Amino acid sequence: MKLDARASAAGVRLVAHDVLGSTNAEALSLARQGETGPLWVVADRQSAGRGRRGRTWISQPGNLYASLLLTASAPPEHWPELSFVAALAAHDAVAEAAPDLKSRLAIKWPNDLVLTGAKFAGILIEGENSAVVVGIGINCASHPAGMEYPATDLVAAGAAVSPAALFGALSVKMIGRVAQWNGGEGFSTIRTDWLARAAGLGDDVRVRLADRELIGRFEAIDQAGSLVLRLPDGKTTTVAAADVFMLPAPTSGKAS
Repeated sequence: MKLDARASAAGVRLVAHDVLGSTNAEALSLARQGETGPLWVVADRQSAGRGRRGRTWISQPGNLYASLLLTASAPPEHWPELSFVAALAAHDAVAEAAPDLKSRLAIKWPNDLVLTGAKFAGILIEGENSAVVVGIGINCASHPAGMEYPATDLVAAGAAVSPAALFGALSVKMIGRVAQWNGGEGFSTIRTDWLARAAGLGDDVRVRLADRELIGRFEAIDQAGSLVLRLPDGKTTTVAAADVFMLPAPTSGKAS
C-alpha cells in the first residue's frame, strides 16, 4: 500500500500491516500512545474486523481495510458527520479507479456504498478523547454470502481494482472531503453532495430501529445527518440511527 503523493505532501502518513485484529482498534491504540495523525492504518486482512452496532466485518485478503486517525479535527458532536465525509471520499475513489461503475454507484444511508443496490463498502466512526478514527472497508475481490442485505464486490461488478490502487485514490480523495467538511463548518455542502449520490432518495424504504420498524418515503437528511422519513399518514419523522432497506418498486399492469 502507498499513499498518493499528494496525500504525503499534505502531511498524511501510513502504517501498513499484513494482518491486524482491527485497523480501527489499532488506530485508537496509537492515539492512546500519543499519535496525532493524520495517519492511515491499513491491513491486508483483519482477524477481528467490525462494523456498525458491533457486527463482524468479514475481512478476507484481497479487499481494502483502512482507518484514518484524526485528532483535534472537530468537537465530538460533529464526529458522526465524518461517515458522510468518508462515504463521499470512497465514492469519489471508486468512481476514479473504476469509471465504468460510476453510473451504478450510490450511497445508502447512513454510510454504506452500493452498486446497483448491493452493498460493497461500509464505514465505522469511533472516537476517544480528542481522537476520531474513520474506518473504511471496501470489497474489491470478494464479498460474504447469505447476508440479509445483498452484497457484492468490485470484481463481481466487472472492475478488477486492487486494494492498493483503490487506497491510493482514497488517500487523496479523503484530503479533499475532510477539507470541504472543515471540522463541521462545511457540513451543509457535504450534505448537498451526499444527497446527490443517495440511494433510494424519494423512494419508499423500510427502516429498522432497535424496537420497531417504520415504512415511509426517504425525503432527505437533515442538518445533523438524520434520515427524514415521510410516514403513510403524511407526517415526517427523523431517524438518527437505524438500518435501511430498499423496498421493491411497485409493479403496474393493465387489467385483462
